Amino acid sequence: MPISRAARRATLRLGAVALAGALLAACGSGSSGSSASDGGKVTLTVDLFGTFGFKEAGLYAEYEKLHPNVTIKESSTEQENDYWKALQTRLAGGGGLADIQGIEVGRIAAVTQQQADKFEDLNAFGAKGRKNDYSPAKWAAATAADGRTLGLGTDVGPEAICYRTDLFKKAGLPTDRDELAKKWSTWDGYLALGKQYQAKAGSKSHWIDSVGSLYSLMIGQQKERYYDDSGKLVYKDSPAVKAAWDTSVKAAEEGLSAKLRQWTPGWNQAFSSGSFATIGCPAWMLGYIKGQAGNGGQGKWDVAPLPGGVAGNWGGSYLAIPKGSPHAKEAYELIKWLTAAPQQEKLFKKQGSFPSSLGAIEAVKDVRDAYFSNAPTGEIFGKAAETSPVQVLGVHDGDVTQQITDALNEVEQKGTSAGTAWSHAEKGIENAVG
Repeated sequence: MPISRAARRATLRLGAVALAGALLAACGSGSSGSSASDGGKVTLTVDLFGTFGFKEAGLYAEYEKLHPNVTIKESSTEQENDYWKALQTRLAGGGGLADIQGIEVGRIAAVTQQQADKFEDLNAFGAKGRKNDYSPAKWAAATAADGRTLGLGTDVGPEAICYRTDLFKKAGLPTDRDELAKKWSTWDGYLALGKQYQAKAGSKSHWIDSVGSLYSLMIGQQKERYYDDSGKLVYKDSPAVKAAWDTSVKAAEEGLSAKLRQWTPGWNQAFSSGSFATIGCPAWMLGYIKGQAGNGGQGKWDVAPLPGGVAGNWGGSYLAIPKGSPHAKEAYELIKWLTAAPQQEKLFKKQGSFPSSLGAIEAVKDVRDAYFSNAPTGEIFGKAAETSPVQVLGVHDGDVTQQITDALNEVEQKGTSAGTAWSHAEKGIENAVG
């Protein structure tokens, strides 16, 4: 999943719900050590961020039916950044951890390079047999230098643009996804179409939800952005970062953004209110839109390929088991089942989370989504997944993205100059990296 999933992945809960999730996770760590395999009742706790979609797609209920001695309790924190901070605190203290923890792709390098001793080696439970189910890059990202497998992949985040056809019609813009793909074949074309929309829509609706969203979408198109292949932090001199930053600042200065900070209540409400017409749409965002726009949004949304002529990836996640789980064996069995091809296929068809399992990717290639105007989502996201770059990931990928998008929020919401905001991002990254 996701921001994530970074969304990728993200649905977000506010502070009270995040606290409730932490309490649920804490209860899970202190539960009985009885085993489902010997007939004992087992409660497995799953702590996630955003919307992975397992519960929404009915997968937990299906697993519990297949395993009547198992009860699954999920907690979820809305903001992945908040989730990660809480997870670090629990890992450091050795308590309050769930049996299964979600790991966003932007954090997986930190796990494999700095925290491998805090997670179970899934090979001890038979994970090596799953290696050929994934692309080499997806598998390798969760593998430590000594060969330990620390997580199994859930989804990936191939990118597209989701847009409101009803708002496009009112503004006199075309709604056909193929025609739009031609008009916004470049990012300049995308912003130019946005200016046309803004001229007709006025101040009540905007072209994009936020410039932070635009930045994340663009940076996802690049192989090298924050780190080089040697592990050196190079974001200050990265052409990819500069291009994404400059384009995002331009969108803010031209008034194309609704200035909605992602994963906030106001942003959630805007999916149905019409406050924005387009949004950067990694595959996991489909499920998020359905959840926020509800039944009233069906048929009002569509999906078109990404601008820029290059596919991209934003988000995607893994499931891992912290050391000390009293139900590590049962937790692995659940992870293995949730990440198997049939379940990943169901997740995409019901929630839009694009599979990382090669078998599931093949199975969903002809899927269309009735909610999104019968868009060929299997084809659109499948092509994006095939051609997305294999990104160079560093231990602070998530932190760098967070600081830069926070700085862009300053530009659009407070009117901070681009230069001042960038200096704030540099200082924040310096503090985060240490």
